[in-house]
Amino acid sequence: MAWFALYTKSKMEKKVSERLKAKGIVCYCPLIKKQKQWSDRKKWIEEPVFRSYVFVNIDYSTQNVIVRQTIGVVNFVYWLHQPAIISDDEISLIRSFLAEHSEVEALSKTLQIGDVITLDSGAMMGQEAEVVAFKNKNEVKLLIKSLGFELVAKINK
Repeated sequence: MAWFALYTKSKMEKKVSERLKAKGIVCYCPLIKKQKQWSDRKKWIEEPVFRSYVFVNIDYSTQNVIVRQTIGVVNFVYWLHQPAIISDDEISLIRSFLAEHSEVEALSKTLQIGDVITLDSGAMMGQEAEVVAFKNKNEVKLLIKSLGFELVAKINK
């Protein structure tokens, strides 16, 4: 059993996750709550953190056909002509990051794009991340290399 990333049709992440769970497949669709404004009201909704991606924990040799046949699944995400395997640690870090509401702080005092930093507090404490951009003066985009995704964290420079 290993974690794999699935590419889904646009805006089908939650539906794919529900369908996979109904088939008995262990899956994870990271969601965040956001408040949306309509012309007549405001509403809290859950949006996927990673657009068009869902993670599944399967035995690839026996369950990949079941997963591929699920409505809304486009394909597995491939890396070097093999389905990309996501480590348990990275899935745990994503879960912890989303469950944590405190700010993430970096050890480095002056950060620059391209710096590799070690986080000294929060859910991702002790982990290394690459600074890829600054959103504003107190938010930095950190790259999780094996997934190819960025997470935005509040920091104290």
